[in-house]
Amino acid sequence: MLEISGNKGLVAFASLFALTAGCGGGEAGSGAAGGDQAAAGVVVEHPVDAATAGSVSGTVAFSGDVPTPAAIDMSDEPSCQEETGGTAVSESVLVGSEGGLANVFVYVKEGLDSSLEFPTGDPVVLDQKGCTYLPHVVGLSMGQQLTVRNSDEVLHNINATPTENRGFNRSQPQVGMEFETSFPTPEVMIPIRCDVHGWMDAYVGVTPHPYHAVSDANGVFAMDRLPPGDYLLEAWHELYGTTTQSVTVEQGGTTSVTFEFNEAMAGQPVPMGPVLVVDHTTGTMHRTIPRL
Repeated sequence: MLEISGNKGLVAFASLFALTAGCGGGEAGSGAAGGDQAAAGVVVEHPVDAATAGSVSGTVAFSGDVPTPAAIDMSDEPSCQEETGGTAVSESVLVGSEGGLANVFVYVKEGLDSSLEFPTGDPVVLDQKGCTYLPHVVGLSMGQQLTVRNSDEVLHNINATPTENRGFNRSQPQVGMEFETSFPTPEVMIPIRCDVHGWMDAYVGVTPHPYHAVSDANGVFAMDRLPPGDYLLEAWHELYGTTTQSVTVEQGGTTSVTFEFNEAMAGQPVPMGPVLVVDHTTGTMHRTIPRL
């Protein structure tokens, strides 16, 4: 634990913050396979013939009493309070009108030929708008570029604490600032927080292939262009942990699958890296225990 007290402590903390900001891990071109391909100008074609591929279409359902989303007090940041209309709520558990659970990361965990090499895909944007990370859950392939943007006229910092990849803590004090990063190693999931605004969090899932999705506001997700075969799919939620389904994908067909989460699953192990927390009251930093 790092204790910060007095002017010397503040200077030390500022120096540490500047160091971490300048030494952010997982930067573009950090050695990821996708980054190497891009740097070398190599174009990787999709190895799966779309004419012979299949797809998965599914829903993530929530059963039981639906928790009321916790209200977020943004009164200390008037611009964000105005941006959200004063009605911001936690995105930890969002259930649609028909019982679909949003922000669930679904991906192919087993069954895919590991020798297949996929293009990294287009860049993905993680925005900070209205003192909220948008989107709340992000899916990436190894080496795929993540552009982190500040669309607010307030200071944010982006504190990523992976277990398998290199973490970073980057400051964005001005509106319009961006930086690019990527993760070279598969990892489900990587927590991201803003130390300035304790309610801001997001999660990034990194897979060695493009077969991942995030359930929408109605709990719906889809994965296309899968080679025919048998797969194990895993669905991850930040509070309810993980659940799996075995599926068979047939040539030219669409396989339907439903994942179910419920209130009794709250508190079960959630695979995730340790979160680095700054306590502004005591001036200390500490890592939470990973929920594995």
